[in-house]
Amino acid sequence: MANFFKRNMNWINTRMGFFLLTIVLFWAKTYIAYQTEFTLGAKGSVQQFLLFINPVPAALLIFGIALYFRGRLAYWLMMIINVLESTWIFANVLYYREFSDFLSFGIMKGSSDVGNNLGKSLAQITHAYDFFVYIDIVILIILLVTHVIRIDPRPFKRRYAFSITVLSFGLMFAEFGMANADRSGLLTRTFDNNYIVKYMGLNEYAAFNAYQTQKESATRASANASDMKSVLKYLKQNRVSPNVSYYGKEKGKNVFIIHLESFQQFLIDYKVDGKEVTPTLNKFYHSQNTLSFDNFYNQVAQGKTSDAEMMLENSLFGLPQGSAMTTYGTQNTFQAAPAILSQEAGYTTAAFHGDVPSFWNRDNTYKSWGYQYFFSSSYYHEKPGYTVGYGLKDKIFFEQSAKYIEQLPQPFYAKLITLTNHYPYELDKKNTDFPATKTGDKTVDPYVQTAHYLDQSFAEFLTYLKKVGLYKNSMIVAYGDHYGISNNHRPAIAQLLGKSKVTNFDLAQFQKVPFMIHATGLKGGVNHTYGGEIDVLPTLLDLLGVKNTDTVQFGQDLLAKNRNQTVAFRNGNFVSPKYTKIGGTVYDTKTGKVLTLTAAQKKTVAQLQNHVTTELSLSDRVIYGDLLRFYKPKGFKKVDKASFTYKYKPAMAKLAEAEKEEKTSALVKNHNKTTTYKTDAPELK
Repeated sequence: MANFFKRNMNWINTRMGFFLLTIVLFWAKTYIAYQTEFTLGAKGSVQQFLLFINPVPAALLIFGIALYFRGRLAYWLMMIINVLESTWIFANVLYYREFSDFLSFGIMKGSSDVGNNLGKSLAQITHAYDFFVYIDIVILIILLVTHVIRIDPRPFKRRYAFSITVLSFGLMFAEFGMANADRSGLLTRTFDNNYIVKYMGLNEYAAFNAYQTQKESATRASANASDMKSVLKYLKQNRVSPNVSYYGKEKGKNVFIIHLESFQQFLIDYKVDGKEVTPTLNKFYHSQNTLSFDNFYNQVAQGKTSDAEMMLENSLFGLPQGSAMTTYGTQNTFQAAPAILSQEAGYTTAAFHGDVPSFWNRDNTYKSWGYQYFFSSSYYHEKPGYTVGYGLKDKIFFEQSAKYIEQLPQPFYAKLITLTNHYPYELDKKNTDFPATKTGDKTVDPYVQTAHYLDQSFAEFLTYLKKVGLYKNSMIVAYGDHYGISNNHRPAIAQLLGKSKVTNFDLAQFQKVPFMIHATGLKGGVNHTYGGEIDVLPTLLDLLGVKNTDTVQFGQDLLAKNRNQTVAFRNGNFVSPKYTKIGGTVYDTKTGKVLTLTAAQKKTVAQLQNHVTTELSLSDRVIYGDLLRFYKPKGFKKVDKASFTYKYKPAMAKLAEAEKEEKTSALVKNHNKTTTYKTDAPELK
């Protein structure tokens, strides 16, 4: 076989021959990855053709660099470039598998925040066949080592190398021309990275993302106060009046924000083998004193949980790439819920999280938001078996948080972030008393088990609140931050939903997460209005009777009667009571059927799209330009981050002093007797 190659493939022993073989092998594996690992949605001959050829132009440019060098160095450079390029594909395959998106520089910059936990998650989703992306490198090394291919020591003419460089740019421009003709404004109007990869390729996406990242940095430097005019004009035009039946009904009450990690709406009332996955949350959801929203969507992008927190407490969207908390949480000015409630209504503000404080840059961002206290991992006692995945197990987290909660002067605003129901949905046998689903998907099937554990943890916490005397005087808000099962698990999702297969419309509906507001005496019920996480802050402030007409908020009170019910997704898609738009396809929201639009319907959909595009771009402008530094609402003072410390000893001393001065904490009201927290967590027995 080796002699056959030597006799018939002498061309490959030239520098150009090896270069072309490298390009062909690299192109082939990239195209296979496109088709098998990513859901790019190429439709029609133009999109299919562009997807087929788009690995070539960038490959000619990048690998062509090696042609400018002599002898063995040229071959070594081609191999090194191939390793780097293959690793970029490999990393995106793993990231896309769970997040349905491509890596960005923002995400890579913030990856240090997640530490070893991210590595553990990646290990769970890596398959042996993923290493196929390195197969061409192995083939080329074998061919070189066995001398089937011999290194050509002759110099390569510079004009030929330059011609290949020119050719690569020419192909790129031609490709972009075809892409822009098929999708007008590809790089200016789209919020979806899938489009850029589909039309242009992974390397071009990386270059565009790098350009965007640099542009974002420059935006802040060039921003000025006049940039706020268009933002304020838009907000004034879209501001709605609160519902008089609910405005101020919960005035002065404590607020608990219970962050239900990765918890999706379909889990409510869902059963496995005839057993309710979340019996406590089901009862809570259907309580006559709970306002529950069944058309409430997560609107996160790459920032996942951090995007949800940004929307929930600022009514600002997360960014199209990366995490706003990681990139802008330290330097930007915010008008967040903790600062508003502290300044406007005298609330004590605290966040609870059973992991390291640097995760998503919380230790810095929370100061910018006005959190007076942040109880993170250093405040909790850890032993072997206490943690799983990304931090303390939920039962242990709630149990240890209780001693801090009862010391908070009332009224207080307290956010508790659960963690156990986070991918990869790990739970030891002694805590697992619920059957897994049987979809055959190892990622999906344990999901109901960790969700059930979360439900048990929530039940224990509610019991504690009643026992300590906080339940009746508190508004308890529970919400799911984002999906737990990504769209890349379509067969399993279909089984969970009882369908033979799922459509893009089904997947859009699968983005629903629960949002529940419970308070003693509150007129509850299931509300069918369409909304999302961007709408939480104005809803809560209106219920508390806290004036919020001057602060910058892109959401609208979910209880307002004249609100806009168009829910914007970060990629520019949207859902409304009548129309759901996914990519270029419009569905009837009630039936899920694809619509052939009339002229009047096209006009309506275009207006909805314009609304979505406008609010996303204006919100981005606020964050990128740090525009809130130029705007001071009446009565609102810029947060002084230097006044906060989250170090254990000084923070606890500050809390003790506040408790002594105000004498409104649950501990003081219970005659300084600590209330026992009851939990069946086996680790604590």
